[in-house]
Order: sequence, then C-alpha cells, then structure tokens
Amino acid sequence: MSRIGNKIIPIPEKVAVSVTGSVVSVKGPKGTMTVALPAGIAVEVKEGHVHVTRPDDLQQTKENHGTVRAHINNAIVGVTTGFTKKLEIVGIGYRGVLRGANLVLSIGYSHEVVITPDVGAKIVVVDPTNITIEGMDRQAVGQTAARIRMVREPEPYQGKGIKYKGEHIIRKEGKRAGKK
Repeated sequence: MSRIGNKIIPIPEKVAVSVTGSVVSVKGPKGTMTVALPAGIAVEVKEGHVHVTRPDDLQQTKENHGTVRAHINNAIVGVTTGFTKKLEIVGIGYRGVLRGANLVLSIGYSHEVVITPDVGAKIVVVDPTNITIEGMDRQAVGQTAARIRMVREPEPYQGKGIKYKGEHIIRKEGKRAGKK
C-alpha cells in the first residue's frame, strides 16, 4: 500500500490542473509544467483536489503510484512558489561570476569552469561566494546545484570547496595532530 500515492493533493487558488490522455498539465502564476503518466496510473481532478489511483497491486504499479503523486505535487509547488538551492564557495581566491546565463567558476584550477544551467533552472550570483539556483522544476534545480558542487566538493581538512548552504562538513585533523 503506497502511503504517499494515496495522499490527496490540494490545488491552490491560482493553479489549474487538467488531465489530457496520459499527460497532466499544471498551470500557475510562474508558468506551466507537464507530468507524463505511466501505464496503469489514473489521475482525477475534483473538488479542488487531485487523486492518483492505481488498478492493481503489482510492485511496479505501486512504485509508479507514489512517484507520479510526488511529481504532480512538485509541479504544483513549482508553479506557485518555485524551488531554490543555495551554495557557498569557501576558499581563498575561489569565486563565481555570471556570464550571460552561464556560471563561470574560478576555484583553483588552471582554467575557468563554465556551468550551463539545466532547462527550467536559473543561476543567480548574490556575491562572488554565494550562488542561488532557482526555478519551477525541482529536478532541474537540484541537478544544476549538484553539478556545480561536483566541480570542487568540500575537502575534510580545510573545508575548501563548494557546499550547500548550511551543510556540515566533517573535519579531520592533519598529520601534525600526533606529533609532539
């Protein structure tokens, strides 16, 4: 029994949800998103709520049930408030600059690293060491943030690198810790 899939999704006031064949369209103040429905999953829109149902209890159908419900909920949240991820750059001389829509990172390599945001995500450089990724599509925002972080992940000795805002990096002592 899918606990996530059985939850009903309330539709906010300024959002319109429509089902056409195997596609669910969600339209709101920030734009329009679509969610494709796999075979065997049915979606009903009634009385300001979205209900996701499944016809049988096969393992794959159960998995799709909860996943489709989560995707529809993410689309509704995306067209109303949107999603954001914040990143911090830690290290002397490490910085990020916006060039057009692309992010250019100078983080200790012999070359600059250029990151192009995924479709549905937008990069905003608050200052050279703070980057915000925002957009309607939760997957695109998270994937863009993960690609930026992968360029130079935080290292455990000095903490230098790119990390999520509020992320705790477990620090290690260096070689000098045991010497007297």
